[in-house]
Amino acid sequence: MDIERILADAGYTVTAIAADRQTALSSPVTPDIAFVDINLRDGQTGPIVANELANFGTKVFYVTANPAQIEPIAPTAIGYIRKPFSAEAIRAAADLAANDANASGHAEITLLRGGSA
Repeated sequence: MDIERILADAGYTVTAIAADRQTALSSPVTPDIAFVDINLRDGQTGPIVANELANFGTKVFYVTANPAQIEPIAPTAIGYIRKPFSAEAIRAAADLAANDANASGHAEITLLRGGSA
C-alpha cells in the first residue's frame, strides 16, 4: 500500500506526490506535513527537498531504508520511518505531525531532535 492511499484512507488530504526534487518544489500548495524519501528519481535529493519545505514550516517525516543518509536534517523534521513500513506507522506519524497523537511508543517511528511536533 502506498503512502498516498494510506493517508487518504485515514482522512488526510494529499496535496502532491513528487518523484523528484523539481516536482516536489514546484507544487503550488505548501503542505503542512511531508513524507520525504531520501532517494528520489533524480538522486539523493530528499534531504534538500525537506530543507526547502522547512523554509515554509512544513513538518517532515523521512521515509528511508538507510537513515544514515539523512543529511542535512531539516529543522522541522520530526523523525523517520524505516522501509519497509506499515500503514499504521504512516498513520501514526501523520497524527503526530498533526499534533493529534504521541508516536513515541511506535516501534517503526524514530524521533529526531526530541521529535517535537
